Formats: sequence, structure tokens, C-alpha cells
Amino acid sequence: MSILYNLISKIELKKRMLAEIEPRVTLSFYKYFTIENVQEYRDKIYENFYKYHVLGRVYIATEGINAQISIPKKYYSFMKKFLYQCNSELNNIRINKSLSNDKSFWVLSVKIRKKIVQDGIKESFFDPKNVGIYIKSKQVNLMLNDKNVIFIDMRNSYEYAIGHFEKAIEIKSFTFREQLQNVIKLMRFSRNKKIVMYCTGGIRCEKATSWMLYNGFKYIYHVEGGIIGYVHDARKNGLPVLFKGKNFVFDNRMSEKISDEVISFCKQCNEPSDTYVNCKYNLCHLLFIQCVKCSLKFNNCCSFGCMEKI
Repeated sequence: MSILYNLISKIELKKRMLAEIEPRVTLSFYKYFTIENVQEYRDKIYENFYKYHVLGRVYIATEGINAQISIPKKYYSFMKKFLYQCNSELNNIRINKSLSNDKSFWVLSVKIRKKIVQDGIKESFFDPKNVGIYIKSKQVNLMLNDKNVIFIDMRNSYEYAIGHFEKAIEIKSFTFREQLQNVIKLMRFSRNKKIVMYCTGGIRCEKATSWMLYNGFKYIYHVEGGIIGYVHDARKNGLPVLFKGKNFVFDNRMSEKISDEVISFCKQCNEPSDTYVNCKYNLCHLLFIQCVKCSLKFNNCCSFGCMEKI
């Protein structure tokens, strides 16, 4: 029987990833659909992804699959064929390719979760399949220029900080669960207005549109493929990219540059900066924005206190 989990230390795996010269592509995809035997499905995904040298994280739940992965380019078509044949629900699933080719993941992790996105929704009549209207880059740009349309960013505050659509409303929060509750309260007087929701790759904003419809909002849209899908579609069709700054990503890259604008500031000197780092002092490990000058001054730490403890 195959070993269906990682046995090598993450430190060693990271060294291997950084030393690797074979070209890879970073991908993300998700699908809300019912999985009856979650353990069996998880093992099937792990076995085949391992065969194709996939790295990254995959969440499996009874409500579907959510994946952010890296794969050698030569195996991409084989993995895609496997996904299409794995389950009829995955046939022609949207797969987002990253906006940068930098190295992203160094370990394969396929985990079973209660939900593929932790939303905190417990209402029995909530239907995640009842979603808002998908829109692509052309319509996104038109609606961004319409003063009667509200744009809502369904990402965490630290993601919003380094990049967003200029007119997008930030729903201040640090978890998606908290954000879903806050967005209903904040938008309670806009139930009859057109609202466009977006996130990184589409999985959070898709569920958010369902939640908005469930709570009585009438005209709900979401950006197909999220920020990544929007940028690819705009560039493909020669349209202006109206997203400002960087797109935050949850891997070794930390972010993908989309425009030249720097819209955030260094935590320590308040000068323009959009580079996220984790505090070098491991017991702190705070995620924060730091400019080059302060990274030297504070030795990659968030404070003199943490710098002194190294």
C-alpha cells in the first residue's frame, strides 16, 4: 500500500524546492460539489498528485475541493486529465494559473476538513449552489466606472492592504467567517443595489454571493476566477487592468505584482512599501509590511524587542 502522506522534514523539502531547476507552474482551483466518501477521495487525490510531483495544499470536504498547488510544466496536461476523469463534477473545472513564475510550495498536503472554506455558516436552508452572476474583465471594468455599483473585497484586511480595486470596500476582518457576518451588517441598507464581490481566486466570493442572496440582497455579482482570473482575462483581451498594487498569495511568494502602484506602507517607518515578511524571531513570527531600509535596521524583525531576542 502506498504511503499517502509526507515523511520528509519541511526544512529538507524547502531546500529541495529552492534548488530545483525544472520549470513549474502554480495553479489554483476549487469546486463546490458533494463528496460522499471523503477519505477515499482524499487518498485518490494524494496518490495521483504525488505521482505527478505536485506540491501545495489541498482541502477536501463533503462540500467539495479547494487546491493551491505547484506542478512541473511537463506534467500539467496529465494532472488536468486526471482531474477531469476523477469526477464528472470536475470536468472542465476552471484552473487559475498564477500571475508569476516564482517558486511557491515545497510540500504536498492533502487534508480533510469540515469545509473547504471556514465560513461559520450553520443555517440549514443555506444553499451554496445559489450563487451570484459571474462577470469577466470587460464587465468588471464597466461596473467599476459605474458610480451606482458597489464593489466589495472579500479578502482579509492584510490582503486588501497591498492591493485592491480602487473603489472596493474593505470589510475589516481577519477571518472569512467574521467577514461574512460583517458584510451583512455593513451593507444592510444596500439590499436593492448592484453589488460586485471578489477575492483572490473566486472560492470565497462565490460563497459570499450565496450568503448575500440568502440574506435578501437582490443584485449580486462576482468576478469569475477572482483577481487572478480578472487579470488574465483583461490581458488576454487587451483591456486595462484596473486592480491597483499586489495580489496577496498564501505561499512562499507572499504576493504577485499586478500594477506599479504601491498603496501600502512600512509598519515601522510609514514609507511606501508593499513587501510582507514574517518577523525573524520565531516565537513572534508576526506578518507585517517592511521596507528594505527597515529590514536592515531591525534585522528582519518587527521591533527592537524581537531583534534583541534573536
